[in-house]
Order: sequence, then structure tokens, then C-alpha cells
Amino acid sequence: MAANVSSQPGISAALIDAIRSFPATRLADHCGAEFSVSPFEIYANCPQCGTRIKLRAFSAQPEVADVFDAVFEWLEQPEADARYRQRASQLREVEN
Repeated sequence: MAANVSSQPGISAALIDAIRSFPATRLADHCGAEFSVSPFEIYANCPQCGTRIKLRAFSAQPEVADVFDAVFEWLEQPEADARYRQRASQLREVEN
């Protein structure tokens, strides 16, 4: 019996590579101060002057962080966390 596979959008190898190499922290700079923030933050406050700066564009051009946002939203569904944990465990087994 064939699996029920829904229509898939075009997913490039470049997107998968971008997700795999996505940094766990992001460097931001403002008024000469460089500081670390979460790569998912939309805004941050400059530690030197306190100015709130925008970090993500939210334009017509999607960013890799938008893909993560969609996954985070998916994880909020009932049972999704259990599915994630199961798959993460399988991936760790493959790495070892």
C-alpha cells in the first residue's frame, strides 16, 4: 500500500544546507557595539545605547528563519512534540 504523500513544494538542496548550517546565535551591531542575539529575534535592544533595532526583514522575500518559525508553529500541534522527539532520537542513533 502506498503512503499518503501530500503535494510537496519545491525544496532545494541549498535550503536544506542553509538550515543545517543555520547559526545558533547571531551577531548584531549598533553604534559600535557588537552583541549576540537569538537568530529568531525580530528586534533587539542595543546594549550600548538602548535603541531598539530591527533584525529581521519580514518582506516579500522569505528568510531561513521563517522556515524555522513555521516548524515552531507546527511543533505546537498536539502530538507534534512526541513525533519530533522520536525523530531526533533516530537521528542521534544514525550519528553514532
